[in-house]
Amino acid sequence: MTMPSGSPAPLHLAGNNAPIAAEVTHRPSAVTGTVPKELCGQYFRNGPNPRTGWSPHFFAGDGMIHTIALADGRAAWYRNRYVRTPLYAAPGASRLALAFDPATSRIDYRVTTANTHLIAHAGRLFALEEGGFPYEVTPDLATLGVFTFDGALTTPMTAHPKTCPRTGELHFFGYRLRPPYLTYYRASAAGEVLQKQTVDLPRAVMMHDFALTARHVVFMDLPVVFDADRAATGGPPWRWDDGHRARFGILPRAEEDACVRWFDIAPCYVWHTMNAFESDGTITLTGTRVPALWRQGPQDLSGGLPALHQWVLHLATGKVTETPLDDTPSEYPRIADTGIGLPHRYGYTAGFTLDAEPRHTEIHKYDLARGALRSTHRFPAGHLCGEPVFVPRSPATPGQEDDGYLLTFAHDRSRGTGYLAILDAADVSAAPVAEIHVPVRIPAGFHGNWIPGTPNDTAPRSRDGRQPD
Repeated sequence: MTMPSGSPAPLHLAGNNAPIAAEVTHRPSAVTGTVPKELCGQYFRNGPNPRTGWSPHFFAGDGMIHTIALADGRAAWYRNRYVRTPLYAAPGASRLALAFDPATSRIDYRVTTANTHLIAHAGRLFALEEGGFPYEVTPDLATLGVFTFDGALTTPMTAHPKTCPRTGELHFFGYRLRPPYLTYYRASAAGEVLQKQTVDLPRAVMMHDFALTARHVVFMDLPVVFDADRAATGGPPWRWDDGHRARFGILPRAEEDACVRWFDIAPCYVWHTMNAFESDGTITLTGTRVPALWRQGPQDLSGGLPALHQWVLHLATGKVTETPLDDTPSEYPRIADTGIGLPHRYGYTAGFTLDAEPRHTEIHKYDLARGALRSTHRFPAGHLCGEPVFVPRSPATPGQEDDGYLLTFAHDRSRGTGYLAILDAADVSAAPVAEIHVPVRIPAGFHGNWIPGTPNDTAPRSRDGRQPD
């Protein structure tokens, strides 16, 4: 399936959202500034890149991972590769036709785009998308195959699992289109599933993210619901439902068979949480809030732009206090991973726009101890950035929450090529610490991570055996 001839490209395929055709391995073409010597490892970022050049929605493109390896104060190599899934193997095929067995009414969760995130756990790397199983990949982006935690994972897996910095446990969930609609999982630091628990929901909802505290997980039951009639016609199956309550549910994270407790909130959708923590009988959750989503269909984005928001759940009374923290549109919130589930001061987001070719893009830093005071790094005109990923200056002895760097892939429209931007997290408004340019375009994507370690100094060979350029 390809885009109709002569038709303008939709937003998700326009500008730097457009897919690229080639899998490549390259040496950096130029480096400005100085690459910090303490950055030893690889930066990974996942995103949709339809093999056919066309997809009906931003979420439907085949997963392509991009990585840059850093060591000894220099950039060693850049590489991109598709995740080899059944959808990759059948370009343009219907996901429903590949995944759904009408004879048994079962869904094959191996059929996934694997296009949303990449995480590391228990010595493995996983490419994630919330509609299917994880796919394990290697540091040089070879696909090893489906991973199901030795069969314990029987539902899809969220693309936004949380690693507890105190225990090393991985907390995640899977939502389904039929009962049971929601299942919570807790896996040990070694990758063994320790807890698998069904959470009661009245219907199937699109639950993209959740939050973790020291003692609880927080689920989000929001008014984007599954529409079986739309799914039957092959269209995007999600829609806004004004009749569906918006609420957060808290569940003790290590008490099997505990009941979830629900807190009503004002109607909204929350794509991403920044963090959550417990203090003095409350749970405080911060995230990016959209007033409404897809009210008139899956291309309707008129419900408002995401902005940073905070909810305080009062455990004694069941009440919720809501506070807008900023009206500047932004998304992809991140914090230092050592603060997940704990009280934190700083958070980072990327400026958000619906313009495929905006004049400027920005990275924001919020000081939550000072009323969400915002400082900003504005990229040059025509440079487009993505999600900021925090990397501590010293992985062995992390210091302050902003003692480190922010990494993001960016696109230089005038050159038509991409680069890795390294910012000083303590002074985000300053000039980049370094920019590592590559000789190809890196399309806009979703989420990624920094994985510390010592990467191979020699870049992986290309598929034809040649050394990279």
